[in-house]
Amino acid sequence: MSDNPYAGHGMGGEQLTGSVNFSGAAAPANAPAGDAELIKDTTTAKFMADVVQESRNQPVLVDFWAPWCGPCKQLTPVLEKAVRAAGGRVKLVKLNIDEHPAIPGQMGVQSIPAVFAFADGQPVDGFMGALPESQINAFIDKIAGPAGKDEKAQIDAVIDQARERLAAGDVAGAAQLFQAVVQHDAENLPAKAGLAECLIASGRDDEAKALLDGLDEKARAHPDIARILAAQALEAEAADLGDPEALRARIEADPSDFDARMELAKILNVRGRRDEAAEQLLAIMKADRSWQDDGGRRELLTFFEAWGPADPATLSARRKLSSILFA
Repeated sequence: MSDNPYAGHGMGGEQLTGSVNFSGAAAPANAPAGDAELIKDTTTAKFMADVVQESRNQPVLVDFWAPWCGPCKQLTPVLEKAVRAAGGRVKLVKLNIDEHPAIPGQMGVQSIPAVFAFADGQPVDGFMGALPESQINAFIDKIAGPAGKDEKAQIDAVIDQARERLAAGDVAGAAQLFQAVVQHDAENLPAKAGLAECLIASGRDDEAKALLDGLDEKARAHPDIARILAAQALEAEAADLGDPEALRARIEADPSDFDARMELAKILNVRGRRDEAAEQLLAIMKADRSWQDDGGRRELLTFFEAWGPADPATLSARRKLSSILFA
């Protein structure tokens, strides 16, 4: 697209040109009109119609959640994204267990987040905990059958390939694929996020900042974009903190010096020592949940946002967090 505002973000000063072809295939004939049809909240009274009866038309995923549940907040955007990407093969119904405890009680839900799949009026499968996006997609494919080779599936495949290249250190190759998607679909936020990550990886932080600053508030709330913004904020904050060895000495002298633990966690995170950073925050939670209004947990959730839901450090720390919250 000639009016693509990101066309100049090449990795070597050159303009990247996309070499990816998209078929332009139409959406599935049974695809819902929009989010109101695809994703909804339900109640005890509406559960039969929204879930049991609707599952006779296509599979329905039920997300049992609560406002206080941190892992639920991590799972929901990833789950919603996967359901949208499924193109109408499944629907998502969300039930707040605090407001409507009867159904989860009847189904024996012991912890949240918990997701149950209904088909033909019956629960057929499910999982607990905040799974990474790839596993959620595989779960949907298992329940509803694999996606067709439509345009959306092709775009998602290109983005996945670009992410693999970026993870392998091929920044220029990843950037070319991300930009090919942006040129084809200027509103594709995962591709814009990937392009920003490529710019950051190549030392072009100012260009990445300009790209992200040009996004509106809704776009900045997208999980892929929010993760980059959160990481930038954490890095900027850690730059003004003290010497990590001095902080360790303070903690050794006084394990309840939570200010030192918090500062050390932030420094360790920026230095890529994520597991150690999480351990400092979990230690605060174990000792005193009331410190700074549960400050250890809130900071850990900020780390999760910056790391992404599929990062091994996120998965490990989330399991430990759940054991504290639901003990």
